[in-house]
Amino acid sequence: MTPVDPSREMHPTRWGDPARAAALPDSAQGLVDLAFGHQDRASADPTAEAVILPPVRLDDEALDAVRTMLGAEHVLTDATTRRLRTRGKSTPDLLKARMGWFEEAPDAVVRPADADEVATVLAWATEHRVAVVPFGGGTSVTGGLVADLAPGGPGTHLVAAVSLDLGRMRRLLAVDPVSMTATLEPGLRGPEAEALLGAHGLTLGHFPQSFEHATIGGFAATRSSGQASAGYGRFDSLVVGLTAVTPTGPLTLGVAPASAAGPDLRQLVLGSEGTLGVITSVTVRVRRRPEARVYEGWRWSSFTAGTEAVRRLVQAGLAPTVLRLSDEAETGLNLADPAAVGAASDGDGGPCLMVVGHEGSTEAVEARGAAVTTMLHRLAEELGGAPAGPAPGERWAHGRFDAPYLRDSLLDAGVLVETLETATFWSGVPRLHEVVREALTEALGEGTLVLCHVSHVYETGASLYFTVACRQGPDPLTQWHVAKQRATSAIVAAGGTVTHHHAVGRDHKPWLEQEIGSVGVAALRAVKAALDPAGILNPGVLVP
Repeated sequence: MTPVDPSREMHPTRWGDPARAAALPDSAQGLVDLAFGHQDRASADPTAEAVILPPVRLDDEALDAVRTMLGAEHVLTDATTRRLRTRGKSTPDLLKARMGWFEEAPDAVVRPADADEVATVLAWATEHRVAVVPFGGGTSVTGGLVADLAPGGPGTHLVAAVSLDLGRMRRLLAVDPVSMTATLEPGLRGPEAEALLGAHGLTLGHFPQSFEHATIGGFAATRSSGQASAGYGRFDSLVVGLTAVTPTGPLTLGVAPASAAGPDLRQLVLGSEGTLGVITSVTVRVRRRPEARVYEGWRWSSFTAGTEAVRRLVQAGLAPTVLRLSDEAETGLNLADPAAVGAASDGDGGPCLMVVGHEGSTEAVEARGAAVTTMLHRLAEELGGAPAGPAPGERWAHGRFDAPYLRDSLLDAGVLVETLETATFWSGVPRLHEVVREALTEALGEGTLVLCHVSHVYETGASLYFTVACRQGPDPLTQWHVAKQRATSAIVAAGGTVTHHHAVGRDHKPWLEQEIGSVGVAALRAVKAALDPAGILNPGVLVP
């Protein structure tokens, strides 16, 4: 696992650690030239001096009040800090950042130390009509970090916006080795949380692609799903308790592993994207740190055959820790190994690659691995497949956090690259795979590459994660906006969810009512009004 300095800011116009930015590998550059034509396009990263941010809209009286609460050193209005808290890391966010578009920058960045200080900030913001956008790692890919100062039209206008940076709240508060739970603060990044738990011989087991930079609070607020979700579960399934601060008071939820005391209000806060309250701690289920990790590859004759093998394996109760299946296009480009994109693929056994991973005690890995392998051999005889040995799985495990860096390099080369994801029941997977590919290809034109994999599975269905690449047009923002609209409309028409783990944000909000219905929207608005009557929390995000 790549070491990450938790104090290091992400690059303002790229993904991740600035030190890891790199040019395209030769194999990928050859693919770009072949598929999209060679383009001599230099990186469009503006210097900090070239970026003009709007003036701060908060007056000295309002700023001095919050400085008194938190300390002047924790209320920042400098251009560099405001710039770094303006956008997330979707391709549209990166394109806007590369063009120097920071007109939506927060007026200040405030850094509370604990739940009491969060409460004082929310009270201050309510009094001064200031929007508050909770900020964890800045990895949002759905437009979840930009406040709408008039979310409800005339009469709802807010005067300014602050980014509520939770980076000072990064402690392991408690460990219960008997119940196998741990309580974590929201500002902990993934690697920090794993290191703190690892000192107790424990792991959370939550490894999304954003793991190196995303935070515990962000995982909870977006219902994140990690790459080992088949074995460890989605993040929301790991949460047994939480605390949150709302403008109307605190919430403390989860007194037992399960309860029949009315609807589970934990699930109301999980996935709320900072619109109902600020999560100040989560108590999560943990496991023993794995003694053994084994990854291997399998090949299947088609994506249809591979998905059938995945379904039967999971429904037989034999889901491994990691289970990932790439379709023909993704396998052919080696996207499961970002360092080798475009290189020749070791395709013995079939055009679709499955990665299977087992983690746990040595005995459990051996027993589980043997049972899974036995069933996969039986399915391979029926469906057309073959084992591909440990190399494909080990390569995937080694590079599983590298794909966003490849996206930056492709954007530099004039290729528009973005991802989207959804989920549906098993019976709907083939059609959903087909209609999304068709919608994206029709919107973006001939030569568009649409790649897909399954990486989160359930007994009843699975998620589909698409990666799209095409030649950048003169207006790539509009180019992607049109494609995203068509793809999401196709997802809804085919019965898929608008998002499985990226969250709603602003980008998916136009389709939310089609998924939850008008009564569902009314209920969501009513909860928002009860917990945040002044509408200061992340206005414009999630709630239609």
